[in-house]
Amino acid sequence: MSIIHKTTLTPTKLELLTAWLPAQPWYAATGRAPELSKAGGFRLDDPKGDVGIEFMVVQDASGDRPAWYHVPMTYRAAPLDGADRALIGTTEHGVLGQRWVYDGPHDPVFVTQLLALLQGRAEPQAQSVSHTPDPSVTAELTGAGSGVPAGAGSDVPAGAGSDVPAGAAEAPAVADGPDATRLVVAGGGPALEVMRVLRPESGASGAETTEAVRGHVTAGWQLPDGGEARGRFVVLRDAVS
Repeated sequence: MSIIHKTTLTPTKLELLTAWLPAQPWYAATGRAPELSKAGGFRLDDPKGDVGIEFMVVQDASGDRPAWYHVPMTYRAAPLDGADRALIGTTEHGVLGQRWVYDGPHDPVFVTQLLALLQGRAEPQAQSVSHTPDPSVTAELTGAGSGVPAGAGSDVPAGAGSDVPAGAAEAPAVADGPDATRLVVAGGGPALEVMRVLRPESGASGAETTEAVRGHVTAGWQLPDGGEARGRFVVLRDAVS
């Protein structure tokens, strides 16, 4: 399970995101620098223990009204080959040393463990407490065949009736849209939408499409008045050829 070190990060995650967010196509510019605070999230474990995986929600208070963004990140002890464009920045960890921070959808370990979460093979962990599952995060599969068969991750044999071939999580095609980042796994199969813009009034996130929903990951985040909103952080859909 995740070990959370109570130590320093220089620069902090929020400082890295303050510089990185304005360049993203799903960020709504306000004419001012982002004013970020952490509003929620959770973690997943890397079975090999090499990569940190965090689903973070940040609130931006720089505009006339708050906005919430979902920014999954991975933390590595060395650069990830071929992922320069996904690098959010580097930071000095007080215990682990230099860490490379990446936009999660571009990291194959993130994609593999997200698929494992949808399959029920990975358990969400509390964002800021070690060795503590987070039961408030729910992963649900719907529809015939579920769309995420065993074998979509890198270490599990593919089963009969698979829609996603074994090892598919290793080479996703990633495309950013106005509300979400879309991942289509190699070899065909369903598409993962990592929602970026969270809207508490709707109970969901991003624009609706006509593609069939195969499943989703739902979690909560904090509102300025102390209440909690919930919405879909990830949606699994039929891919359109």
